[in-house]
Amino acid sequence: MTQLEYFLLPWYTKLIVKIVETVKGAVLGIVNFFRGIPKNVSSFFRKLGDGFKNFGKTFAEGGLRTKLSFFIMGMGNLFRGQIVRGLLFLASEVSYIWYMVTSGAGCIAGLKTLGTVRRGWYFDEELGIDVMRENGDNSMLILLYGILALFVTAVFIAVYLNNVSSAAEAEKLSKAGSKLPKFKDDVAALLDGKFHKTLLAFPIAGVLIFTIIPLVYMILLAFTNYDKDHQVPANLFTWVGLDNFKTMLGANSVLSQTFWPVLGWTLVWAVFATFLNYVFGIILAMLINKKGIRFKSFYRTLFVLAIAVPQFVSLLVMKNMLAEAGPVNVLLMELGLIDTPLPFFTDPTWARVTVILVNLWIGIPYTMLITSGILMNIPEDLYEAARIDGASPFVMFTKITMPYVLFVTTPYLITQFIGNINNFNVIYFLTGGTPATLDYYQAGKTDLLVTWLYKLTVNSRDYCYASTIGILVFVICSVISLITFRNSQSYNNEEAFQ
Repeated sequence: MTQLEYFLLPWYTKLIVKIVETVKGAVLGIVNFFRGIPKNVSSFFRKLGDGFKNFGKTFAEGGLRTKLSFFIMGMGNLFRGQIVRGLLFLASEVSYIWYMVTSGAGCIAGLKTLGTVRRGWYFDEELGIDVMRENGDNSMLILLYGILALFVTAVFIAVYLNNVSSAAEAEKLSKAGSKLPKFKDDVAALLDGKFHKTLLAFPIAGVLIFTIIPLVYMILLAFTNYDKDHQVPANLFTWVGLDNFKTMLGANSVLSQTFWPVLGWTLVWAVFATFLNYVFGIILAMLINKKGIRFKSFYRTLFVLAIAVPQFVSLLVMKNMLAEAGPVNVLLMELGLIDTPLPFFTDPTWARVTVILVNLWIGIPYTMLITSGILMNIPEDLYEAARIDGASPFVMFTKITMPYVLFVTTPYLITQFIGNINNFNVIYFLTGGTPATLDYYQAGKTDLLVTWLYKLTVNSRDYCYASTIGILVFVICSVISLITFRNSQSYNNEEAFQ
């Protein structure tokens, strides 16, 4: 279809064409994403092979001191006068060997079974109560210490490769007759030319310790049977492979019969919560910024108050107002408009519509603030030219305003969509996942995947299933984000509105 043919179509046909193109682009993006996986994997192993090749080449072509550094770290630097650097490499090797001999190797070996000696409980006749045995394994600590040992090993490998590289560089400088940098030169470089590395060292260490390691730990729980029947320290849990994923994604378990409906509602909620806020936020911003409107700052301030008030306060107020005996139902009954209280939170359909509408009050002001600045920067010449050509306000909105705003706010829109998939506050504080149902396992009709995950950990202590849901949510969010952004004009046509 040409641009002229598209322009002559009725507005509803244009909308259908756009929806079809969007769905087609999403499907094509998913196909291309999975098609690219083998290529990326092949590229990774090719680069890994090149690294081993260069490593062997360095050993083969290096001198005796460089070869010695492959076995005793720091020797290539020590024998060439770089005493402090060489001693640091040597201390790293000695510390790692000592750690592995004393505990590290045992921690890694423990990952195979996650413990074999169950503590359990026994009846103490003297105390007259059940007491846990003192001697026994703790699967949770075994898993944690094993992960730490693996990360320590990974860090040591990085230091070891740096040691080899440093020895090869020192040999190269010696052969060229150049002066080798001393310790004070290294410190000076870290405070000058390499200052970015110095600044990044502490944040990277913090992210590694407080984010990556706990994240890996939680991911690995999805491959164990750490549930309510295998609670530590009294009991042990062990590896079960992909059984949790089969249970969650299958069709013959109560967990799968809960996962798919909750996933469907999560996506429906994310679509409505994102795009309704987005569209109404843009309309509100256009109304406030329209020429002739007075007291614009006052109107913006009123809506900003919805942001200034903590979100959980607004949600709890709304929850009380819409309760069965709340002010809204009481007022409507006194006015004679209804005979019985409206089931805002007791009927599944009413509850889902209610949370979407309440979320508008919280979300629209954010979009209004963001798009206000964008609308002010749209060149007025575009609108003047459109008016001269006889364009209606609706045509100017669809052809000028919306494309411009959508181009700039696409990353924000993606972020909001993913944020709504994981929007814990609105559901938890407003409905708590209710109304409850016996058809679901530990979930209600308004529960999202993230609130269901919370209930699985707090209420039933099914940590393995919660971790499985977390991984599935991550996969869904990452695939949607990557495909959407890579197919957007913000990514493919970055210079369009500059």
